[in-house]
Order: sequence, then structure tokens, then C-alpha cells
Amino acid sequence: MSRTREQYAKFLLPLVAKGIEPITLVAGRGRTVIDDQGREYLDAFSGISVVNAGHNHPKIVAAAREQMERLVHCCSYVYQVPVVGELAERLAKILPGGLSRSFFGNSGAEANEGALRLAKQATGRREIVALGHSFHGRTLGALSVTGNRARKLRNGPYMSGVAFAPAPYCYRCPLGLKYPSCDVACAESVRETVRTQTSGDLAAMIAEPILGEGGMLVPPPEYFGRVAQILEDEGALLIVDEVQTGFGRTGRMFAIEHSKGVGPDILTMAKGIANGFPLGAFATRDGIAESMRENDHLSTFGGNPISCAAALANLAVLAEENLVENARLRGAELMARLAQLPIGEVRGHGLMIGLEMVNPDKTPAAARAKAIRAALRERGILVGSGGVFGNVVRIQPPLSITAGECDRLASAVEACLV
Repeated sequence: MSRTREQYAKFLLPLVAKGIEPITLVAGRGRTVIDDQGREYLDAFSGISVVNAGHNHPKIVAAAREQMERLVHCCSYVYQVPVVGELAERLAKILPGGLSRSFFGNSGAEANEGALRLAKQATGRREIVALGHSFHGRTLGALSVTGNRARKLRNGPYMSGVAFAPAPYCYRCPLGLKYPSCDVACAESVRETVRTQTSGDLAAMIAEPILGEGGMLVPPPEYFGRVAQILEDEGALLIVDEVQTGFGRTGRMFAIEHSKGVGPDILTMAKGIANGFPLGAFATRDGIAESMRENDHLSTFGGNPISCAAALANLAVLAEENLVENARLRGAELMARLAQLPIGEVRGHGLMIGLEMVNPDKTPAAARAKAIRAALRERGILVGSGGVFGNVVRIQPPLSITAGECDRLASAVEACLV
């Protein structure tokens, strides 16, 4: 056993040591990571959809290093810091729906907590609708709006005033229907949820445009347009959680852009925003932003200058290297190839792809998904697994992945299924 593995076993909580992959990573560049034995792996998971521009991108590292030489920390909500203002302005130019006011924190969970508070203050209401199979983080408020029982075990009671609508999970429709003859009944069920499970005090609905931890669930294309109209009818806001889907992951800068004409009222982001440096944010429009007054919210490390510098460089790299378009092209090729294999369902957008593994009777095959993940690791390829049944292989490589690397990945998956 390596020294690092011994330290994990002895000094970290058992929940970390027992669930971790049996490799120790010491270096990375681009799509490749290297373990302490010198073995190289194709990283097709990106640290859970984080290093969209690739590991240790030289331009991003250089920007962070340059900022580090000037100023590491001063609390960006006590003092004004140039790089924080620059990032906020840059985001205002690329965010959908006219969202131009941002607040920076440290993580996706923190961003979602802030978004929930903002929605309540802006509307004067207190109730939230979320989706089954969803995941929004591991803080108490974020878990309260998470519709995945496995993430919530042994930690209740949770925040009151939360109702859950059925997930848009076409492969296993919770309503027992088939798309498109269902007429997207899962969207209409949001209205029913509001009318039967809330007290008429709805502030917002929070939803991921693709449910990542839930198993890469892609809603029907009409789904968010209908949901947005229902929320407008109810006088409630739409919070779109782009923590995992944002910054080019799905072949669009933000995944909600796959739903034409849908502009979120609040959008949350993290993971891919700074390519591995800790940063999260939520953004909204002027009128909604004004509901948060002085001292209503603060984050000591939020808007850290180094992370903000990395985020600015990351956005420049995504544009300069045309990585969002590469994600769209490589993702389409990869999904077409994988769809030919004996897999229950292949779904996703861009380079956010899920392979649902099933038994002959379509029941979830969690053990098979776990075995494929292990077998791919032995072949020098890292992927993830998830879904509420644990039976979905998750493929989320850096957006710079090449056609040759996609071919290697698809061939390896095919070999694992033999």
C-alpha cells in the first residue's frame, strides 16, 4: 500500500477512504492524468465535469500564477478587486436570458443555496419545487431540493416547503408513458405538483437542464418551454442549475440554450467555470438582483482573485480553441458509435453522455456499470458512474478530446461489453 493510500485510510473519514478509486494521481496535462506508478490514463470524467479545457492548461495556469504574485486574498466583498469585476462583466456577455448580475462563491452547492435565498427574497414567497432524481449539492439547503434518496439518507429532517415533480426520465417514465405520444406530461405534472403539494406560496422551481447525478437524464426538447410558462402563470421563478452542464459541456455554452426561447430567471454555475480552481456563482437580472440588499449575503472566500483570474483565462481558451463546437462534434460522433452497442440507452448532449446498463428485463444493472468502470480503468481510461440506481456509466471528458481519443474510448467500451 502506498503512503498516500495509507494516509487516506488512517486520516480521512472512512466514507472517503472506502469509496475512492484505487489509483493515486500525481500529474495531469490535457486529457491525460498520471498515477504514482507512472501509468497514464485518458481522463473521460474530467474530475466530475470540471476541467473542460483540459488538465493544467498552460494559459489558465499562467493566469492564476500571475494573479497569485499580485494578490491571493482580501475578501472580494469587503474590497473591490479588478479581476472580480472583469469576470462579472465577461459573464454578463455570455449568460442567457439577459442575466447580468453575478455573485461569486466557492462551489455549486453554495451557488444553489444563494439562488434559493435570492428567489425567496425576490418573490416574497417561501416554497420551492424541484425534480425527482435531481442533485443540487450536499449542504442542507441543497440536499433539501435534491430528489435522490441515496444522497439524503440518515440526515433528515430537511428544509420544509419543498415539493417534488416527476423527473423527465423518458427511458423509465415515472408516469408510465411514451414520448412523444405522452405530450410531455412530465412538464404538465409540474403544474399539478404546484397545485396539490404547495400552499400557493411558490417562489421558484430549481432544475438541472440535464440531470447529471440522476443518470444524464435529458428532458424532451419541449420540456423547459412548458415548465417556464407554468411558472410564469404561477408568478414563480425558474432557477436553472448549470453547475455540471455549463461552460460548453453539452455543445452549447449553457445547456438551457438547447431549449429555444427559455430564459432562466436565475442561473447557477461552478465546476467548469474555472477549470479546476474552486469557484461557484449565481446570476440573475437587474430587477431580481435588487431584492438582495447590503449584508444579506456574503462569502469570505467567494470571488477569490486567483480563481477569478483562472475563470477569465478559461473562458478565453474555450473561445480561442473552439472547444464548445468540438464538444458538439465529438459528442455526436461518440454517441452515434456507442448507440450501436448492446446498452439499454445512450443519452446526452455534447460530451455529457450516459450509458444506462440494464439486465435483459430492463431492470437496472448497477453491478455491470461498476464492472465496466473498473474494466475501463484497467485499460487506461477513467469514467464515472451514477444514476439513482447506480447503473449509468458517465462519460464527460475534457472538451478538447480528439476524434482519435473518442475512437479509443468507444473501442474500449465495446471490448468491455464482450
